[in-house]
Amino acid sequence: MDAAATPAKVRTEVQGRIGIITLNDPATLNAAGVDLMDGLRSAFDAFVSDPEVRAIVLTGEGRGFCSGANLSGGGGRITENPGGPNQSLLKVYNPFVSAVRRSPKPLVAAVNGVAAGVGASLALVCDLIVAGESAYFLQAFRRIGLVPDGGATYLLPRLVGKARAMELTLLGEKLPAAKALEWGMINRCVPDAELMPTAMALATQLAEGPISLGYTRNLIWASLDAAWHDQVEAEAYTQGDAARTEDAREGIMAFVEKRPAQFKGR
Repeated sequence: MDAAATPAKVRTEVQGRIGIITLNDPATLNAAGVDLMDGLRSAFDAFVSDPEVRAIVLTGEGRGFCSGANLSGGGGRITENPGGPNQSLLKVYNPFVSAVRRSPKPLVAAVNGVAAGVGASLALVCDLIVAGESAYFLQAFRRIGLVPDGGATYLLPRLVGKARAMELTLLGEKLPAAKALEWGMINRCVPDAELMPTAMALATQLAEGPISLGYTRNLIWASLDAAWHDQVEAEAYTQGDAARTEDAREGIMAFVEKRPAQFKGR
C-alpha cells in the first residue's frame, strides 16, 4: 500500500501478510484529533478490505502511542451544542472503536510511551496488546473535567474489574506497563527495543493462521455481553461457517497427514 494514500498523520506499511498502521504526529505524541482519526479509519478500512492482509498492527511514532484527543487542535470535543451529546464522539471516535471491535481480522497494539484518554481506548480495543517497559496508560479526564470515552468505561471494568477501573478513572494516576500486565490489562510487557519485534512476531502467528481466527476474536468480543445460551448457540453457527472454509479443509487434512497446515486465510 502506498503510504501517500493516507493523510500525513497516519502512515501505513505492509510486511508480508501484516498491515502496520503508525500514528504519525510525534510532535503531539500522536494526539487523536479528528484529522488523525479520519486517516486512521481510512487505513484500517483499507487493510480490512485487502485480502492479502491477514493481521493488523497499530502503533505510534516517536515517544508516545497516543496522548489522547487533540483538544487544542480542532478536535471538536469541547465546543458542543448545549444539552446535546458530544458530536465528535458520536460521528468519529465511537464508529472507529466499534468498527475495530467488529473487525474480521485480528489486531495487535504495540504501545510505546503514553497511551492516554482515547489513546488508551485505541490500544485496549485491539485483541493483543504489547507494551514497552517505559509505556504507561492514563485516564486523565478528571484533570480536565471530562469523563472517559472511546469505550473506556466498557473495557476497563471487564479487563481489570470494578475496583481497579474506579481507581484508574477517578484518581487519574499513571498505570505503568508492568502493572498493566500484572492486572491483566495487556498481554506482554517487554523492553522498549523489543516492542515492535514482539508485536510483529505475534502478528505473524495471527497472519499465518486460518481465517477462523477472525471468527474467534469476534466470538470472544460478543461473549462480553452475551447470555450463556446465546453464546453457545453463536459458537455452533460460527463453527458451521468455519468448517466450510478452505482453511478448515486444509487444517483437517494436515492433521490426518501429520504435517503442518498451510493456511491461506480463506
